[in-house]
Amino acid sequence: MNPSGGPSPRKIMKRADHESESEDEPQEFDEETQRALEEIDSCQNEIDALNEKASEEILKVEQKYNKLRKPFFDKRNTIIEKIPNFWVTAMVNHPQISLLIDEDEEDCLHFLTKLEVEEFEDIKSGYRIKFFFEENPFFENDTLIKEFHLGSSGDPKSTSTEIKWKENMDLSKKQKEVITMRRKRGLEAKTFFSWYVDHGDPSADDIAEVIKDDLWPNPLQYYLVPDLDNENGLEEEGSDEGEEDDAVVVVEEEEEELDDDDDKAGGEGNGDGGEDEAAEEEEDDDDQ
Repeated sequence: MNPSGGPSPRKIMKRADHESESEDEPQEFDEETQRALEEIDSCQNEIDALNEKASEEILKVEQKYNKLRKPFFDKRNTIIEKIPNFWVTAMVNHPQISLLIDEDEEDCLHFLTKLEVEEFEDIKSGYRIKFFFEENPFFENDTLIKEFHLGSSGDPKSTSTEIKWKENMDLSKKQKEVITMRRKRGLEAKTFFSWYVDHGDPSADDIAEVIKDDLWPNPLQYYLVPDLDNENGLEEEGSDEGEEDDAVVVVEEEEEELDDDDDKAGGEGNGDGGEDEAAEEEEDDDDQ
């Protein structure tokens, strides 16, 4: 017997088995329960209609403020271009994006001068991430774009600009080797450029979402992240200097103690000399 008063687990399992066998049969309720369920369904329809209306209103507000924000994003990018290596520093300091970037890619990203996220006008249909590069030894492109949009079937799709690598500088050829090494070390399997050309599951592209919703809105917070390695180095230097000062003090104290001992020894030597002179005088007197 079930102490809660409800059906036992065994009966529930039997009921579930029976329901799975007769899925096509409509479930029957008593009249009062049926009427209550219909009222709940009616309320739910009203809620869903309001949610849909709210989504439309939110999109209109987002569209409005995207237009208002754009001049400030443009102004910010113009100022950022005055700071060398701004974007690569912000990306390397970002806790998620940094996991993608290997050493060769970081060298390449030093030529990144501007980053932009451009949402489609209706917002819900997609966005583009644009990477602008100055002339560099890695590829011919001055702009690389990864775009996310809804395909003809309504499913998310992504595309990216083909990278025109220069001779012997194709970082993508090293990707398999790099990814294998990263997996062995327990690191993120993807690298930056393998992410860029990956279109397997656009709906689960967390890196693109992080760039769009975190890095792009406020890159300054990541550019200004303190360099922990430098800070640790300064602390170690400070501790070494402190140890050197302590050593100097100890040496000085030891030297002072040695000087004191020498002075005492000299004083005792002088006392013995006086006693010898007195003894010689007494012998002279006896002879006389």
